[in-house]
Amino acid sequence: MKSFLFTIYLSCIKFILKFTKTRPDLYVILNGGGRSGSNGYVFYKYLKKNHPEIEAVLVEPWPSSHLSWSTWKKIGQAKYLFTTHQPFKIKKGQICTCFWHGIPLKRMGFMAANDSYANDVKNMKVWQKQADRVVSSSPLYETLMTACSAIEGEKYVETGFPRIDALFDNQVSKENLLKDLFNANDSQAKIGIYMPTFRFELNDATVMQKIKSGNFFAFDDFNGAKLNEELKKMHQFLIIKLHPYEMKLVSSKTNLYSNICFLNNSYLEDKDIDLYEILGATDYLMTDFSSIYFDYLHLNKPIYFITNYLKQYQKIRGLLLAPYQDVVPGACINDQEQMVKILQQDQDEFAKARKYWLDLTYTIDRQHNCQRNFEKVTS
Repeated sequence: MKSFLFTIYLSCIKFILKFTKTRPDLYVILNGGGRSGSNGYVFYKYLKKNHPEIEAVLVEPWPSSHLSWSTWKKIGQAKYLFTTHQPFKIKKGQICTCFWHGIPLKRMGFMAANDSYANDVKNMKVWQKQADRVVSSSPLYETLMTACSAIEGEKYVETGFPRIDALFDNQVSKENLLKDLFNANDSQAKIGIYMPTFRFELNDATVMQKIKSGNFFAFDDFNGAKLNEELKKMHQFLIIKLHPYEMKLVSSKTNLYSNICFLNNSYLEDKDIDLYEILGATDYLMTDFSSIYFDYLHLNKPIYFITNYLKQYQKIRGLLLAPYQDVVPGACINDQEQMVKILQQDQDEFAKARKYWLDLTYTIDRQHNCQRNFEKVTS
């Protein structure tokens, strides 16, 4: 019912705003990416810093039925719109650039096992009608996106993703990150970050109950206190960045350990930064099927892959690239005991594989992505 009412509301807004005058100096970023590797937010910061001759407006959260009329007017007046998710524009004459929010490893749209054909066709028509430019980093990326959403090849522009610029622009040093999140000072410290995908769609009450109990890895042999002690011995600190839905489940268990810390969006918002602006200060990444691993390749640091629910995920949603163990450039981990042993070994055997996948997924210059996107718009 809410979705139906929002559709009616949006149709009325679009009809009214069709008659507004378009401003070529107005750039509106519709940010549905929050502060976790948001192309929209990073591009907005770039515009504010480097192009005072234009007016840049950040709209978030997006989409929303709670925007002010003045914000809607800006959206209707903007010559240039930028989205982090689906394309959107009010009227003809506006140019919509779609950043999207990650190089897909997980199946989605037409390729996903848990999506409906009717919904996929509807989304395809939105992409075909409203997307003028779709930002790309490589032919492989274009192939994966088109397989999922039927985007026409002529829409792609290889200008790269703004969020990649943030990886090389640390806003918080490693020392300050230790102090802020762990209240620690350790010259030998290594900081890891664990970022899993949205696991609710596994439709597994057992997995969600484990997460709710504080078992953020959903390991069968999870022991938080024991893991914390092992990390202390190795001078390692682990940041846990969960999906917002999962963070709500574990909010009462976020300060239990000295060397394990949950990262909330409030920390990023208070500092007015994106997650990617602190990733460069970390020493390794842990993930499962999240597209963040493709971006972390730019840092050329170890990546570890949590695979304890791999078979479930492949069955329920599926992956675009397989076999999984041959695609991911890092050790695969099924339980806590195995994870501790791998961290203790402290060996990096996957540098060559990381470079291979980086060269495959990013075939353009890996920096100056924001600048290229701006120049493409102005041209």
